[in-house]
Amino acid sequence: MTQHAPHHDEPLDAIDRRIVAELSRDGRLSVRTLAERVHISRTAAHNRVLALQQRGVITGFGAQIDRKSIGLNISALVVVRIGDVSWESIAAKLATLPFVEKVQAVSGDIDIILTVSAPDHEQLSQAILRDIHDMPGVVSTRSHLILEEIDGRPPAQSLDIWRP
Repeated sequence: MTQHAPHHDEPLDAIDRRIVAELSRDGRLSVRTLAERVHISRTAAHNRVLALQQRGVITGFGAQIDRKSIGLNISALVVVRIGDVSWESIAAKLATLPFVEKVQAVSGDIDIILTVSAPDHEQLSQAILRDIHDMPGVVSTRSHLILEEIDGRPPAQSLDIWRP
């Protein structure tokens, strides 16, 4: 389960929003380049990035990996209904299973949506039918193969819609 630093209620100012937008486009930006793009000093850019990390706004920096290039050729969204068990305990167990990329609690008539990627249909079937469906506390599963994926805009890159 992802752990986040405590969030503060104070909204981000325009400079912090621009820093977040730039880093969401390219998390490998140097502080110097970031400062130039946001039009502040390097020291101010460095201090603001540190503050955004401490506030839990920036939770990490990482590479975006193409699943197929590392041999994960098939992906599915798996809808899970759980019984009389706590979300936290079952989510923690599901997150440790092979090929489970993401565990999300959702509202409505289902409880959890998983993103599962595997090398082939056989291993995906095993992950869903044996590992997930047979887990104690799981009442039912429904799988939806992902046929194609198109990335949208991360919230940080849509400055015009989330300005306070």
